[in-house]
Amino acid sequence: MEQRSPWWWVPTLYFGQGIPYVVVMTLSVVMYKNLGVSNTDIALYTGWLYLPWVIKPLWSPVVELLGTRRLWIVAAQLLLGASLALVALTTSLPQFFQLSLAVFWLMAFSSATHDIAADGFYMLGLPQHQQAAFVGVRSTCYRLAMIAGQGGLVYLAGKLAESLDSVRLAWSIVFFVLAVLFVLLFAYHQLVLPRPAADRPPASGGALLHDFFATFKSFFRKPGILVILGFLLLFRLGEAQLLKLAVPFLLDPADKGGLGLTTAQVGLVYGTIGVAALTVGGLLGGVAVARYGLQRCLWGMVLAVHVPDLVFVYLASALPQNIYLIGASIALEQLGYGYGFAAYLMYMILVAEGEHKTAHYAICTGFMALGMMLPGMASGWIQQQLGYQHFFLWVCVATVPAFVMAALVKIDPEFGRKQAPAALQ
Repeated sequence: MEQRSPWWWVPTLYFGQGIPYVVVMTLSVVMYKNLGVSNTDIALYTGWLYLPWVIKPLWSPVVELLGTRRLWIVAAQLLLGASLALVALTTSLPQFFQLSLAVFWLMAFSSATHDIAADGFYMLGLPQHQQAAFVGVRSTCYRLAMIAGQGGLVYLAGKLAESLDSVRLAWSIVFFVLAVLFVLLFAYHQLVLPRPAADRPPASGGALLHDFFATFKSFFRKPGILVILGFLLLFRLGEAQLLKLAVPFLLDPADKGGLGLTTAQVGLVYGTIGVAALTVGGLLGGVAVARYGLQRCLWGMVLAVHVPDLVFVYLASALPQNIYLIGASIALEQLGYGYGFAAYLMYMILVAEGEHKTAHYAICTGFMALGMMLPGMASGWIQQQLGYQHFFLWVCVATVPAFVMAALVKIDPEFGRKQAPAALQ
């Protein structure tokens, strides 16, 4: 049978990978804020939802040992569809917060499992030259999912709430729409995903587990491992707190120190313009590292991530009402974050170099998620103690460890730099 073009399944697979992450990390925050949950509870309990991505490297052998990656993908998508429908059903219940959080936990584990299976399937389902050719398609579709989630769905929820005069019903409709989308993705991928011969459990599970533990040991024996872990955990110490409270700040009224935007305006300003600027920044960061190398770009990128946090200090102090000024400010902060974050991604690639490259990179992503989870969980309480203006000043102070770790890391001057216009065939 003739093999289907990757265009049939790569875009939909990675769009489907991005949506649940955005739902768990961003839509949950917006919904809880709309429904009157405190910043302390939002930050603490949604911060815990990072945990499945923290322990994802520990969970990956289970996906490899039991069943095929294809089966895990379609099963996870069906489970995600069911989870989204359950969230929709909980919005009108008395114990809404507790019940919806339990479902978001299920969704987060399903999403992290889907990530493992999808990335493994991508490598098994495509020859190496097509893997390289479609890597840009992967990232683009993932970014489109972020715009659709943080932008389109938040905007839709805001407009529905205005027209229906019911925030709970609006969010229920949004989650039902998402549930239908994932049931359709499940049915579609059941039909179109290829069945690679290599997509099967290993003959010897014991050998896989032995290799798994050996891989972890080799990671923690890397030279300078304490500096490596310090950089991975502390680079986004300030940003992790800011990201968790950015949406509540935009939504809160002026008498609470916020900007008082509507939900639809947040979807437009933060979820659409902000994500677009983040994407452009990431592309520019990749170009800069390829041209000059990571070592030469590092300090500029550290500054690009952290100095624009001052934008939020300005917004919390001036409380501007001009939506264009607010949008431009958010775009500036996200552009800098996207540009500078390229240094973090490249550093993880540097750390993962050598034997067990894929597994070591996965371990790095686990520490990356942990570095977001722990500060984010505490950020709501800190903000409620300090108020928004002083909280954003604290965020700027919390960026200092990133500069310390940047001074300590050792990077080959040529790492990341494109040496010559080598053939791309």
